[in-house]
Amino acid sequence: MSTMKQSNRKRSSTDFPQGFVWGVAAASYQVEGAAREDGRGPSIWDTFSRKPGKVLHGHTGDVSVDQYHRYEEDVQLMHELGVASYRFSIAWPRVQPAGSGAINPAGLDYYRRLSDALHARGIQTTATLYHWDLPQPLEDAGGWPVRDTAYRFAEYSRVCFEALGDHVDRWITLNEPWCSSVLGYLEGVHAPGCTDRSAAWAAAHHLMLGHGLAVQAYRSGPGAQPDAAPIGITLNLESPRPATRRPEDLEAADRWIDLRSRFFLDPLLGRPYPERHFASYPDHTPPPVQTGDMATIAVPIDFLGVNFYHEPVVAADPSHPEGFRCAESHHETTDMGWPITPRGLYRHLKWVWQTTEGRYPLFITENGCAMPDTLTPDGERCHDPRRVAYLREHFSAALDAVEDGVDLRGYFVWSLIDNFEWAYGYEKRFGIVYADYVNGRRVRKDSFYYLREVISGAETL
Repeated sequence: MSTMKQSNRKRSSTDFPQGFVWGVAAASYQVEGAAREDGRGPSIWDTFSRKPGKVLHGHTGDVSVDQYHRYEEDVQLMHELGVASYRFSIAWPRVQPAGSGAINPAGLDYYRRLSDALHARGIQTTATLYHWDLPQPLEDAGGWPVRDTAYRFAEYSRVCFEALGDHVDRWITLNEPWCSSVLGYLEGVHAPGCTDRSAAWAAAHHLMLGHGLAVQAYRSGPGAQPDAAPIGITLNLESPRPATRRPEDLEAADRWIDLRSRFFLDPLLGRPYPERHFASYPDHTPPPVQTGDMATIAVPIDFLGVNFYHEPVVAADPSHPEGFRCAESHHETTDMGWPITPRGLYRHLKWVWQTTEGRYPLFITENGCAMPDTLTPDGERCHDPRRVAYLREHFSAALDAVEDGVDLRGYFVWSLIDNFEWAYGYEKRFGIVYADYVNGRRVRKDSFYYLREVISGAETL
C-alpha cells in the first residue's frame, strides 16, 4: 500500500500530476436519442432492443436523454463541473448509415457542433469511434465474426479522422471489445444476441484487427502529423483476487484472466492469444488469424484506457471447462449487484501497469456506480451519498496507484447523466446528473457537486 495513504495526510485532486485530466463519459446510443433523425441508419441496438425480452420493459434508445438536441445544456453542466474533457462516442450509423459507402454529412455536422460547444467552454473532446452501435446492414452481412467488418471499421475511422480531426483532442478506437464479442456473440445478452463461442472468438479477433487497421489509417493520414491528437483503446480488463491462497484458487484466478484480459491486452503488446483458453473448448474453432494480423493489432498506440467497476473474487471449480467460478464476497454492492472494491482499483492499476511493462500511459476511461436514486419530494435535489462515498474511495485508490509509480493521466467518471443502460433499459442510474425520462429535465445530484469540488481541489480524498 502507498506510504502516502498510510500517513493519513489529507489529500486532494491537486496531488495528482500536473495536467491530470478530469472528465465525464457517455456513449452515443445511451444518450443521443434522435434514432431516426437527420439520416441516421439503424444499429444493432435499435434491432436488439425491439426483440421481446431482450431489454427490460422493452426500453429502447430512441429518445433516451435526447442529447442530440440538448447537447448545449449538457455542455453547460460540464462547464459548471469544471471537467477538462468529455468522453463521448461517435455513432457509426449516424456517420455512415449502411456501415460502408455513402457518408451522412448531417451526422458529421452534429459531432462538429458538439465539439465546438465543448471547446468554446474550454473542454477537450475525447471521441470513441465504436461504442457498440454497429450499423445493422453490417450485422446482416455477418457482423464482427466476418473479417470484412474490420475493414469497414477502418474505412469509417478514416472518414472520422479526416472530417473531425481538427475537432478531436483524443481518439479511442474501441470501447470494451470484450463486451462486443463475448456479451454480444457468446452470452447473447447484448446486441446482436448470438450464442456461438466460435463466432465470439472470431468477433474478438476482428474487433482487435479493426483497431489495428484504424490506428494504421490514422498514422498514415492526419495522425502522421507531429502534433496530432493521441490515439488509444479502452479495455475492461479484470485482474481478480483468488478466494484463498490455495494453489487451485490461484490457478483459477489466473485462468479467469485469459478471456477477460489477455485475449485483448496481449495482442496489443505483441503477444499471442491465450492458447490454453482455446484448448479448453476443443469443439470450437480458434480465431481466424491470418498472416500479418497480429503485427497489425500491435501497432503502437499512445495510451491505454482502463474501465473499472469492481474486482471479482474467483475460486476453483472443476466442473467448469477452465476450472473457475466467481465466488461470493463480503462487499456492499451497487444497484447492478457489483461489489464495491476501491482497493481493487488500486491493485488493478498496478497489475495493468506491470503487465504492460509501463509501455502506455493509462487513463481511467470509465468508473462509477449505479444506485437507486430518487428525487426529493420537491423534485429539486437528488441525494446520493453512497455514490459520493464510492467516488471518494476510488479517487483515493487511484491516487495511491499514482504515488506508487503508475503513470495515470486522467479519470473519466461514468456517467455525466442517467441514460439507457443497455439490457437494463432505464432501470439503472449511473449519472451524477438525474434524468427525468418523462420530460428530459436534468437535476444535479449531490455527487455532481462533490465531483465539482474534487476537481477544484476543495474536497479531500
